[in-house]
Amino acid sequence: MREILWTADEIAAATGGQVLADFAATGVSIDSRSLEPGDLFVALTGARDGHEFVVQTADKGAAGALISRPVAIPAVLVEDTFRGLERLGVAARERAPQARRGAVTGSVGKTSVTRAVEAGLRRAGKAHASIKSYNNHIGVPLTLARMPRDTQRAVFEVGMNHADEITPLSGFIRPHAVAITTVGPVHLENFADGEEGVARAKAEIFAGLEPNGVAVLNADNPWFGLLKAEAEKAGAQVWSFGTGEGVTAQLTVFASGAQGAQVTAVVRGETLHFPILQTGVHWGLNSLCVLLMLEALDVDRETALAALAEFEPIEGRGAERMVRIPGGTFTLVDESYNANPVSMQAALATLGARNVAGRRIVVLTDMLELGPQSARFHGDLASPIAAAGIDLVFCAGPLMKSLWEALPPTRRGAYAQSAAELAPQVASAMRAGDVVMVKGSNGSKAGAVAAALGALDLEGQD
Repeated sequence: MREILWTADEIAAATGGQVLADFAATGVSIDSRSLEPGDLFVALTGARDGHEFVVQTADKGAAGALISRPVAIPAVLVEDTFRGLERLGVAARERAPQARRGAVTGSVGKTSVTRAVEAGLRRAGKAHASIKSYNNHIGVPLTLARMPRDTQRAVFEVGMNHADEITPLSGFIRPHAVAITTVGPVHLENFADGEEGVARAKAEIFAGLEPNGVAVLNADNPWFGLLKAEAEKAGAQVWSFGTGEGVTAQLTVFASGAQGAQVTAVVRGETLHFPILQTGVHWGLNSLCVLLMLEALDVDRETALAALAEFEPIEGRGAERMVRIPGGTFTLVDESYNANPVSMQAALATLGARNVAGRRIVVLTDMLELGPQSARFHGDLASPIAAAGIDLVFCAGPLMKSLWEALPPTRRGAYAQSAAELAPQVASAMRAGDVVMVKGSNGSKAGAVAAALGALDLEGQD
């Protein structure tokens, strides 16, 4: 039985609304499809008007609704349901002053780092966190509104694809600690000043930082100097991680194996050796980012290392599985959730470092939102592919045509205009012992290829 999260009177007090009929909610939802019994349904207006689904949510067990026009279920009436959701989030934060709050952003790795920080927070006590990638102007207030009043620690993922998006989100969260995993050429089509614009947009995370808060920054990133200056301007303590000298947490060794990796690092002068279940080379630095964030949120080192040791790769972000085919198995590495030049290079380097019985194969779909230099970014992948010793490359999408044309004939697997067209060609090429990595932007449907390869598994067939 879930605890009561909000009463109708509390919702009205938080939002300035009017109680039409009394109720008590155990959760908050904006989607009638995923609503659970006992939830408050917030009827947002947008492409579809949430008021059209209020009666349906009542049938699914909604406790009540936040609405801007009368409906036939218990509800709180407000002028604007989106503003109401924002105010509910702020009220949730204010009624839990004991909660230490963290926020994570970055061009690459923010979801995985957020999930790993969450794992540490849950080991340490009553914790709250974003679900999925609820990191935008709706997802952040919704996550706050769902935060129980007895939360001890919380972590929020914060995303953007334009300037001035993160500032209000940071203001809602009022974090005690923030992390910027890295800055790279992502969403460039929305920034006239290129990567510097992306860096400045990420630096907006400092806007809502609590006094004397902590900023955890990647010292290996070219924009570290800019980010450090912006953090200090906001009054933050800067804790850095990287491979060079003079950082708070220095990565010295990352040794990847079949089931994970061993990390050696010097953190505040202490040498640590610890295992993680991740194999991606970028997880050497990610793990240090996680350790520093957990420290900033008052989680002890032993608890943090235990959480990292058990944190598994997320589906679409490096999760692996063995797929049975006639003659044996091949390994599917699913990196299909997203891609940009930085994450592509890290993923290719990780694949190149693996010991494989068969071939190293990559299936790549378009990287999106890279602006006028998009063709160059795609074509430039030929060099890290060669350095990684990739045997076969499959490409899908009009942008990946630039890479396809840059590849030598010996590395060309197949090219298609779409992931759906490419999937059967990739599936027919698999052999026992191969390791195949699927990666691309979510919008270019790389997941369709990963799904097709997973469906080959003989174990799931009659």
